[in-house]
Amino acid sequence: MKHPAFFGYGSLVNRETHDYAPATPARLTGWRRVWRHTGLRPLAFLSVEPAENVTIDGLVAAVPGDDWTALDKREGAYDRHHLPSTTVAHEAHWASSVQVYAVSSRHRPGDETHPVLLSYIDTVVQGFLREFGEEGAQRFFDTTAGWETPILDDRAAPRYSRARSLSLSETAFVDEALIGVGAQRLR
Repeated sequence: MKHPAFFGYGSLVNRETHDYAPATPARLTGWRRVWRHTGLRPLAFLSVEPAENVTIDGLVAAVPGDDWTALDKREGAYDRHHLPSTTVAHEAHWASSVQVYAVSSRHRPGDETHPVLLSYIDTVVQGFLREFGEEGAQRFFDTTAGWETPILDDRAAPRYSRARSLSLSETAFVDEALIGVGAQRLR
């Protein structure tokens, strides 16, 4: 049976944050991740934007019955964009089409730089480690713009609603990668 699908590039890569199935690893060409600041909330959003010569890893997951309602609600600050089949490499033979969510251009930029929750980064990176290994998780950091955005260290008391517990090795990987991109951690 064919289903429409979405390309998840952040927390949706961590299968523990959703129950969309089937899902399979995929690569999207011509886009990069970026931290976005809007007036919607005092935290940064992870989004994507067109970028030449960049390819990002993620998951293609089914939206059974073409019912986008729950996913659109989860991704309320984002607009869906249809992806040409030539830009998405995957083995999801069940996918009739693939769309990606990006922060809507109708949301005005924030007046200030909003931090990123460390618990959110932890959750995202855990998904990349499980799907793509350490090399793939490092590609997440390498293909995401905006690491000058401060990181709010909420690991001890996660504020991210879908926060996952990390193993010691996963935590060490995240901490080392943040140092590698020069991220500033706020306590």
